[in-house]
Amino acid sequence: MITLLFCAEGALSQPLLYLSLYFKEHRDVYYDLLQSMRMNGDWETWIDFFLTGVKNTADQAVNTARDLLGLFASNDRRLQDLGRSAGSAIRAHHALQSSPMLSARVLAQKTGLSEMTGGTTLRQLEDLGIVREITGAKYGRIYAYQQYLDILSEGTAPIN
Repeated sequence: MITLLFCAEGALSQPLLYLSLYFKEHRDVYYDLLQSMRMNGDWETWIDFFLTGVKNTADQAVNTARDLLGLFASNDRRLQDLGRSAGSAIRAHHALQSSPMLSARVLAQKTGLSEMTGGTTLRQLEDLGIVREITGAKYGRIYAYQQYLDILSEGTAPIN
């Protein structure tokens, strides 16, 4: 359901599950079951394994979506307390939800804020710990919504 909500809001173009990670994590079982299916016609065990992967992956996707929605709501509440600059900060925050890495120029294009206001707003979000500047450049800085990226990358460490 949350995946469908993300699709409706434009955060995802289509519902998806990343089953490849499950197969990599269970590589030996995966290959054993494929071989057993090929040699012995043991489809039932393979289907059970596959459906377990779908369930585990879907559960992880739901947990990730809940974590992201919680992060977005928490940060929106924090930004509502900013007074005059709350409107720009909330618009920037919403833009970051669909593009978690952006510059003041891109923020201006996405929100209709001026580039100067976008830069000021991104620095304000940086001061609040919501984004961090990742280029170290004087001009054309790019800011990352690091908590968002951290949530998305949970459990995706490379498997040897």
